[in-house]
Amino acid sequence: MIRPTLRAVLLFSATVPLGLVVLVVSSELWPLSLDLSLFVLVLIAIDALLCPGFRRLGVDYAMPARLFIGTEGALHLTITLKGRARSVLFEALLEQRGHLQAPAARQLVGIREQPASVQLPIVPKRRGEVFVDAVWLRWRGPFGLAERAARVAIAGKIDVLPDVRGISSAAVQFFSRDAIDGIKVQQQKGEGAEFESLRDHAAGLDNRFIDWKRSAKHLKLLSKEFRVERNHQIVLAFDTGHLMAEPIEGLPRLDHAIHAGLLLGWISLRSGDYVGSFGFDAGVRQFMPPSRGLSYFIKLQSGSSQLAYQTEETNFTLGLAELNFRLKRRALVVLFTEFIDTTTAELLLESLHRMVNRHAVIFVTLRDPLLPGIIDAKPESFQNIAEAVVAHDLLRERAVVLERLTRMGVHCLEVPPRGLAVSLVNRYLTIKERGLL
Repeated sequence: MIRPTLRAVLLFSATVPLGLVVLVVSSELWPLSLDLSLFVLVLIAIDALLCPGFRRLGVDYAMPARLFIGTEGALHLTITLKGRARSVLFEALLEQRGHLQAPAARQLVGIREQPASVQLPIVPKRRGEVFVDAVWLRWRGPFGLAERAARVAIAGKIDVLPDVRGISSAAVQFFSRDAIDGIKVQQQKGEGAEFESLRDHAAGLDNRFIDWKRSAKHLKLLSKEFRVERNHQIVLAFDTGHLMAEPIEGLPRLDHAIHAGLLLGWISLRSGDYVGSFGFDAGVRQFMPPSRGLSYFIKLQSGSSQLAYQTEETNFTLGLAELNFRLKRRALVVLFTEFIDTTTAELLLESLHRMVNRHAVIFVTLRDPLLPGIIDAKPESFQNIAEAVVAHDLLRERAVVLERLTRMGVHCLEVPPRGLAVSLVNRYLTIKERGLL
């Protein structure tokens, strides 16, 4: 497709008043006024002929098969000018569909018989699938009066997955002893329920673990040591309702939860536990029975990528009752969810109260930095004061709900997104060491 540029339009428009001036000076010079316009049209035609055609371009591209949410990918575009063409400045733009950041145009200079490359950014905003339909190219002639445009069809699909690339490196911090002592299974000692051995009692040890019978026999205080148990069931329960689709620090709450849940799943599988996944909102969206082995982590990642963002309100009564029915033995249920106030949390509290009687529960919610910022903002108007009062009431009601959950025996975590993964793993390790499962 060939069309005149803005420079050509302005140049042609300038010949109109110039031609009128020529007619005012002398009516006999009217052919000259027409010649000016024809001259500009001839220049545009010559520029269009000198502009390389699409057939003289060698276009190659490479795009990733998958991307991770929260990161930036790129389509690698290469253009090679064939024949005796001059250097040309190209402008490239992606034609894309899906939850993606608006595409940005990039420029590259094509030189005869030398490949020129550029990276066209692809930034996903949500998990799922995104599509790159084509690449639009635009370049101009040597005079800048005519330009060509071409559409290079691609029809590519990219899967957007949870970002798990940092999970292995983060998990190394919790298993650094393997690098020193080898990769054999180690019998880790802690406050579990499986008896391991006896040791001399020392200051700082829990007096509840003193074995009084053996202490009397050996005439010295002996304390019991226990082995950290394995083969526990860990269930990652994700609330996929409309509140979890709210973005916080650039990502939806659900994606922050999935990132932390996958890290916990990796470490749990690495420790020998069984890990499963459960997704629900108005109904049950997904259930993956707990299983063991590091190979199962691939299925967990694939299953979490299929958890879609829903616009419906979460039915905690149905979801948690269904989960409670499907779990046949005691498990650690990690519930990633969100609530607004005490009114909307009433059904959540009732459902968790029934679940705590059978299972250990970690209640995970994200702390939004927006509310403290509104409270601490300088009151420059009445609207600022009203917003601060509402934000303070919301924080107070959240504290009431978390306190009620804590009294019920639920382990509550309300942390910023950046500290969610580490806090969750530390809480999991604490629960295992204390033998609460």
